[in-house]
Amino acid sequence: MTDTPDTLRVLVAEDDRAARETLVDLLSTLGHLVVAQVASGADAVRQTVELNPDAVLLDVHMPGESGGLEAAHDITVQAPGIAIILFTGDATLALSNDALRSHAVALLPKPVPSATLDATLRLAVARARELRDARADAQQAREQLEARKLIERAKGILMRRTGSSEQEAYRIMQRTSQDKSVPMVNIAKAVLESEPGLKAS
Repeated sequence: MTDTPDTLRVLVAEDDRAARETLVDLLSTLGHLVVAQVASGADAVRQTVELNPDAVLLDVHMPGESGGLEAAHDITVQAPGIAIILFTGDATLALSNDALRSHAVALLPKPVPSATLDATLRLAVARARELRDARADAQQAREQLEARKLIERAKGILMRRTGSSEQEAYRIMQRTSQDKSVPMVNIAKAVLESEPGLKAS
């Protein structure tokens, strides 16, 4: 499991000034660092992209075109991997499809008890980081599989061109990779691109 730091960097988006200041004070008391506090969803998105906090606390109902739900979606697109937590005084929102589609990790009531806020923040950040790491691992696996496919195709071409065995063709690419100090997949792409009618991708 991904380690979560004791002090989390949090962005707070709440249009009610008194409620926002109360939440900021609570977060500071819990030992977290509030990197920005904003009053609209649009500002939340801009500041999140700029500051890259560990978590964003979004009030669902904020003025302007981009409320909390819209901001949560935009943050997911523009800054994936950041934990998004919605909070609201509307008890019916928990059943809303919009809330489910917002990509938020958690939904908290207003006002939120300090222990609940702290626990939810830590859990949300841990889950968001695990998801980010899983996506990175999946992307790496896809790239490795694609590289193996390219190398196999290039190996077949070298075997046909040189009359070498599979092992010898592999060693040719391996030696070329070492001599040129480039990944073997780059050598494979060059072989494929030199073959009439074939593309490396």
